[in-house]
Amino acid sequence: MTARFRRFAPVALATLLAVGLSGCRSKGDIVIEQGVGITALRTVCPAVGIPDYTGDITLFSSQGRTISDMAMTAAITNVRGSCDDTGAQVYSVASFDVVARRNDTRGAWKVTLPYFSTVVRGEKAVVAKRIGTVTLDFAPGQERAQASAQAGAYIDRAEATLPEDIRKRITRKRKSGDDDAAIDPLNEPDVKAAVARASFELLVGFQLTKDQLAYNVTR
Repeated sequence: MTARFRRFAPVALATLLAVGLSGCRSKGDIVIEQGVGITALRTVCPAVGIPDYTGDITLFSSQGRTISDMAMTAAITNVRGSCDDTGAQVYSVASFDVVARRNDTRGAWKVTLPYFSTVVRGEKAVVAKRIGTVTLDFAPGQERAQASAQAGAYIDRAEATLPEDIRKRITRKRKSGDDDAAIDPLNEPDVKAAVARASFELLVGFQLTKDQLAYNVTR
């Protein structure tokens, strides 16, 4: 399944913010306050987010695809991350809520929806994927339901840590008049590649069928 990523925290080093990185800050952070105008915060904890087109799911009661044919719609919301980076294996958890609405409110209805969690390295390479389920319970006469779920993953700390020579090149203070004073080290190809290799994301979304994904893309 190919999709563009909608992230709650981007992985580019120059734009990583503490709030978007699960509140995880340790001695391994890179904080740049001087140099070529860079202000950045990076940790070994992955950013969390939802791949585009996978944050919603629609169930239909018939073969039609009109509003009247919809049995239920659900969306993943309130994605937040937590992270334990105290060991050699960094453990990250993405917690989220699922909110749903059904059209026919007669009787009780229990529906179980599959979701995936995946670890992506360097914005492209999927290194792990798991499938889970979340169950929504509609009481008789109730139009809306909500449930919570979470997904966890381990990431090797060494792989999420920048090489020391790259760290030094990024954090080295530059003075006006230096030959490289106007050069942003984050734009240098080998630095960008190293940052990408050390950048991870924990992404969650509904495990959609081909038809469900096509509906989300084209609606």
